[in-house]
Amino acid sequence: CETLTSIFCCQVNYKIQIYFKLCCWFLISLQVEFNNILKEAGNKLVVVDFTATWCGPCQRIAPVYEKMAAAPENANVIFLKVDVDAAHDVSSSCGIRSMPTFQFYKNGQKLHEFSGADQATLLKKVEELR
Repeated sequence: CETLTSIFCCQVNYKIQIYFKLCCWFLISLQVEFNNILKEAGNKLVVVDFTATWCGPCQRIAPVYEKMAAAPENANVIFLKVDVDAAHDVSSSCGIRSMPTFQFYKNGQKLHEFSGADQATLLKKVEELR
């Protein structure tokens, strides 16, 4: 997998389509990126991992999240990572109070949220909602 921080300016639709084919998860740093991805994803499941570099549980669940993002059965799922320190506006607008927190979206609407490095819950929710 590779990570990608992108700035969605003009040609948002084109860039998102190309990036979704090249990457298995994205590091989000701007509110506009986050909003555009949720909008353009439509009925695809979007899973957001709110994380921090200093967070031990975040580091422990990261390999699981990255493996899920690369799994063929999740090809139509969009996986995002938000570093709460680098993207304070995104984490604040999403009401993040602890890390890791995982949020699940479809059609721009939040479907579910949970906090903690619970691998079983993460796997179950992705499978259930995709």
